[in-house]
Amino acid sequence: MLQAIADGILSGSIIALGAIGLTLTMGILRFANFAHAELVTWGAYMALGVLSLTGAFMGPLAPFSFGVPLLMATLVAMVATALLALAIDWLVYHPLRGRANHLTLVFGSFGVSLLVRMVILLLFGGAAQYYSNTLQIAMKVAPGLRIMPDQIFTLGLTAVIVVALHLFLQKTRLGLSMRALAENPELARVNGIDTRHVVRWTWIIGASLASIAGVLYGLTVQLRPEIGFHLLLPLFAAAILGGVGNVFGAVIGGLIVGLAESISVLFIPAGYKLAVPFMILLLVLYIRPTGIFAGTVGGGKS
Repeated sequence: MLQAIADGILSGSIIALGAIGLTLTMGILRFANFAHAELVTWGAYMALGVLSLTGAFMGPLAPFSFGVPLLMATLVAMVATALLALAIDWLVYHPLRGRANHLTLVFGSFGVSLLVRMVILLLFGGAAQYYSNTLQIAMKVAPGLRIMPDQIFTLGLTAVIVVALHLFLQKTRLGLSMRALAENPELARVNGIDTRHVVRWTWIIGASLASIAGVLYGLTVQLRPEIGFHLLLPLFAAAILGGVGNVFGAVIGGLIVGLAESISVLFIPAGYKLAVPFMILLLVLYIRPTGIFAGTVGGGKS
């Protein structure tokens, strides 16, 4: 049980990073972007592509399985994913915003997700790939609990990102503008907030977080073109469970979903694990459609 809880927290932290970008998009742009999960896959593979060009297995930093090249590749992947998100918005979503209903945007995001997945499959193939061939030995933390150094890094990085994003949303002018636009778009425009600037940065931040989530997923599991497909329901379940537009809500939602998935395999066959986020999503929509932290935006009271 202890190992399942630790594994659940690990997977939940990765889900949380992806769900943060999704909840910001849903809160500010007000539509369910089903292509967001594919940004996770895109970021993971962009880092792999950079590693293949610069030297994938060059100098791991003990006790981790990766080194400086992966850290630099992650930064490049963040930029590449942000550029892709901006291009998608410019080519697909922006022409539809204000001219079509939200359902049209949702269907458009479905098409974009399929296109991105096919491009990844064309460029990198469908076989499983890894960032490093370095074997790690799990450290015994407690009886029945072992954790690998890469997993500790994942948890620590997630915590730092969440705190930094919270401070950004609470203390900076852009962060406050994002919260204002999520709370009341018309009032935000009347007060002179440049909505196009805010939307642009929403895509950049959301896509960057998605790429980090993809890299961490590939680091702790493996890389496959289906990453986005498998993470789609967990991301939406986490975002809706925590309350759309709430950063800390997305984090808590991600941890709950990760724990539920991990603990469920103790009682049901592992093949049914993918159904757990769907059940959570249905329960949340039935019991509390506004999520746990309803009435908050960006982690602060509205």
